[in-house]
Amino acid sequence: MNAQALVCISTLLAFAGTGALAQTASKRKSPTSKFYVAEVNGFAQVNTGEKIEDLTEKSVFDAEGTTIETKPESDNALVMSNGTGIYFAPDTKMAVKRFLQEPFSPNRTDLESEPSVSQTKTSLARGSVGLCTGKLVAGSSMTYDTPHGSINILSQSTQKLAIEITEDETVITLFEGAVTLRGDNMAGGESLQPGQQAVIKSRGVNQPPEIVINAIPTDQFERIGNMVNSACQARKKVYFDVADRELNVDGADSELIPFPLTPVDPTAVGPIVSPARARR
Repeated sequence: MNAQALVCISTLLAFAGTGALAQTASKRKSPTSKFYVAEVNGFAQVNTGEKIEDLTEKSVFDAEGTTIETKPESDNALVMSNGTGIYFAPDTKMAVKRFLQEPFSPNRTDLESEPSVSQTKTSLARGSVGLCTGKLVAGSSMTYDTPHGSINILSQSTQKLAIEITEDETVITLFEGAVTLRGDNMAGGESLQPGQQAVIKSRGVNQPPEIVINAIPTDQFERIGNMVNSACQARKKVYFDVADRELNVDGADSELIPFPLTPVDPTAVGPIVSPARARR
């Protein structure tokens, strides 16, 4: 082999190595999204795709690809690593189809805002959930699919809502934020405003569902509001940050870990302080 050929081969190998390193670095940039179990009453479990485990308080799981299920007469609350609190009513089953998160913003101090752009897509098979988010970052997407349609939660605002499923319909109750609704086999969508409740109702095989929007019924306000409040209370119990942030300012090679939050005065509602942040 002549010298010119050797130079060409060496150059190609160098470019190939550079490309491989770039791909590896790119993969390292986005941390694995997780969820934290804030509260469990009764029996609930998670199917990770490899095994089924009981949910226990303060446990942490990789979120994408999991299926969370509460049994009858049981409920629980989770916090996703983008800061979304989710309350699961009894006999609820939800699959996390996609949950991707970009690297966290360095030196962030606003715990009420989403730490980075995220993409969430879930499938709610049965039951009811209450949702409570912080201020979503521009570019984030959050979709909850049900047997009757889909709920697209819009970004750049705090969201407080509940989704309830029965055999024939999905009921969406919005207290704060903005969402768009779409039934199966529907090309368009409907907007839901705070203080409104929408019902997506099945109308039979090959028929687009009916969407009816009204004010939240007075006799349902407290019951549904309690589900959302449980999700918001869960958010106050933890926040996620990257491990060894001082060594990983750009988020590379970082792992998301939960930091439990402790009230300054457990008997009062007020500011919350993280032991981890207090030590810094």
